[in-house]
Amino acid sequence: MKIAVAIATTGRPEVVSESLARLMRQSRRPDSVLIVGAAPSDAPEALQGAQFTLATTRGLAAQRNLALDLIADSADIVVFIDDDYVAAPDFVTGVEALFATHADVVAASGALIADGILRGGFSFAQADALIADYVAPGEASVRASTGTYGCNMAFRRASAPHLRFDENLPLYGWLEDTDFSARYARFGRVVRCDHFAGVHLGVRSGRVSGLRLGYSQIANPVYLLRKGTATPAFALTLAARNLLANAVKSIRPEPDVDRRGRLRGNLLALADLLRGRADPRRILEL
Repeated sequence: MKIAVAIATTGRPEVVSESLARLMRQSRRPDSVLIVGAAPSDAPEALQGAQFTLATTRGLAAQRNLALDLIADSADIVVFIDDDYVAAPDFVTGVEALFATHADVVAASGALIADGILRGGFSFAQADALIADYVAPGEASVRASTGTYGCNMAFRRASAPHLRFDENLPLYGWLEDTDFSARYARFGRVVRCDHFAGVHLGVRSGRVSGLRLGYSQIANPVYLLRKGTATPAFALTLAARNLLANAVKSIRPEPDVDRRGRLRGNLLALADLLRGRADPRRILEL
């Protein structure tokens, strides 16, 4: 089974260098690693056997699509990880075991040992320690899921070789993983599993502005709802939860989160929604 790993990165060469170094120390190395940047400065200091290429359009969906085009049919499984995702040493071995033993699984995300997005971010040293202390379940489980989590997700290439990420979700993407895996679910099972694991650092640098992210937090769920890749309950709950969190936390925002910018973006998207002009691509104008 050929396994390719693709990493889309923007503005974080030091981070992707550290993540790549750990990926290349896997007990079972990936058959290929492709890093897709948006500028020459995105390249890691040492490729360590990986390939680096540039996308003509900056954005998570566009960069991942270029990876799919370049990988084509040279791999059986394509794994996407964020540039700030630290894979456990047996990550690739676990990916191979999952897809080899579950023929009906077409897409999967592994166990997330910890997510820095929820905890203010982790350092690589903290991630290494968390992985060292992690004890995998004696028997790996496979659970049905409504979608994959973009920081670590694997897809059986032959199940839907024609599918691409929706580039109408620009820049950071925001729910591009939900949309892509929902379309993959038409061809088999989408799951969460314990076969492979890692830590998401949740690095703050290199992300879009608070205003743009806030707009996406409202416009993108509505877009997916209209498209049919998100249920009304999912879209409305997610949008409402983000709006409430930004409104409450903007009173005393976290030092590294632009809550007030996000709230302004939320309100702008709601105003556009009432006017019938809400569109994820509007963030390119903000």
